[in-house]
Amino acid sequence: MSILIKNGRVIDPKNNIDSILDILVVNGKITELNKNLDSKKANQIIDASKKIVMPGIIDLQLNLREPGNQYKSTLESEMKAANAGGVTGMVCPPDTTPILDEPGLVKMLKNKSEVLKRGNVYPLGALTQKLNGKLLTEINDLYDSGCIGFSQAEKPIQDTEVLYRSFQDLSTFNLKAFLRAEDAYLSEKGIINAGEISTRLGLKGIQSISETTAINKILEIARLTKTKVHLNKISTADGLNLIKIAKKNGINVTCDVSIHQIFLTDNDIGFFNTNCYLKPPLRKESDRIKIIESIVDGTIDAICSDHSPVNEDNKLKPFAESEHGASSVELLIPMVFKLSEEYKIDLGLLINKITHIPANILEINKGNLSINSDADICIFDPNYSWEVNAKTLISEGKNTPFMNANFIGKVSSTIFNGNIVFISQ
Repeated sequence: MSILIKNGRVIDPKNNIDSILDILVVNGKITELNKNLDSKKANQIIDASKKIVMPGIIDLQLNLREPGNQYKSTLESEMKAANAGGVTGMVCPPDTTPILDEPGLVKMLKNKSEVLKRGNVYPLGALTQKLNGKLLTEINDLYDSGCIGFSQAEKPIQDTEVLYRSFQDLSTFNLKAFLRAEDAYLSEKGIINAGEISTRLGLKGIQSISETTAINKILEIARLTKTKVHLNKISTADGLNLIKIAKKNGINVTCDVSIHQIFLTDNDIGFFNTNCYLKPPLRKESDRIKIIESIVDGTIDAICSDHSPVNEDNKLKPFAESEHGASSVELLIPMVFKLSEEYKIDLGLLINKITHIPANILEINKGNLSINSDADICIFDPNYSWEVNAKTLISEGKNTPFMNANFIGKVSSTIFNGNIVFISQ
C-alpha cells in the first residue's frame, strides 16, 4: 500500500520543516519527502493543496472510558473521535473500571486497542492500588505490561510519606510520574474556582493554593529523589511561576495545559452551565493570560485535549451534582489553530506542543515526519468552516463548552501506520 500526499504545507517541528512538499508513504513508513514527487509511485493520491500536513497528534490526556464505563463511551467510539481530531497517540489515565493497577488489565486494554488499528494507546498505570493513595502498586510489572508512566488520575495522594516512597520507586526504575497537582484537603468538596463567580452562584470554591501547595510538595520530593515528573493540566499563574523556577533549578519536570484553560474562564460558567464543570476548574482571566504567555516562553511544554466524555444524563443534573468533563479531542487542533490566529503565535511552535514535545515527554520516537518513521499523519484544512454540535461530533459524549460554536479549521484526513483511518465527509 502506498499513498502520496501532494502539495501540502508540511510542518514538522522536529526537523524544522515548514514548506510546500509532497510525502510518499509506503508500507506504513514515510519513504520520501520532497517537492514534485512522481504520482506514479503511489496507489492512492491525496491532494493536500491549501492544507497543513503535520505529524499525527499525541494527546497527553485522553479518557477512553474503557474498561468499565461503556455507558459513557466505548474504546472504539473515542478512538474514532481521536482520529477525527488528527490524533494517533493517546495517553489514557488509570481511573477506568476496574482501575489500571494490575498487568492483566493493562494488557487487555492494549490488546483491544491494537485490534482496532486506529492509534497507539499509551496507558498510565495506577501509582497506588485502587488509586487509594495508600498501598503502592508493582510499578515494574505494570511497566512491563505496557504502561508508559504512572498516575493518580483525579485522586491525589494525600499522605506525603506515600508520595515520597512512590517517587523513590519510580526513580529506582527510571520511570515517570504523571500527576495533576491538587491538595485534596484544600479542594475537598470544591466545585469551581474560588472567587466572585463561586460566591454569586453559591458553589464551593477551589482556591489556587490547592494547586500551588501540591506543586511545591511534588517538586521538592522530585528534587530529593531525582524523579522524572510531568504535571498534567496546570491551571494557575502561580503554579506556572513555580514550575518555571523549578526548571531553572534543574528539576526534571515538564507540564501541559488543557485546551479549555486557554480559551475559557470561570465567567463562562454563566448560569450553571454544566459543560463548564471541569477539573481543574476554569480559573480567572489573569490565569488564562499567564497560560498563553507560558505556552510561548516554554514553561508549558505541551497542550492536551483533556477529552472526558460524559453521558447526557449526568450533565443534566444540578451543577454541583453533575459530572465533570467535556468532549474535546476533535477540537484540539482547531483550537490550536485558533490560538495561533488570534494571538499571532507561530503555528509551528504550537504544533510542536501537540506532536514532537509530547513524544519526548513519553520518551518515544513519534510525533515527526522523518524518513523511515511510522506514517502517522494529520492533514488539516485551515479554511473549513463548521459548527460544533451533536451531529458533527463523533465522540459519544456530546458535552462541550463550545457546543453550537462556529470553528474555522478541521481535520480532513488522518493516517495511522500508513492506513487512512479518517476522512472528513
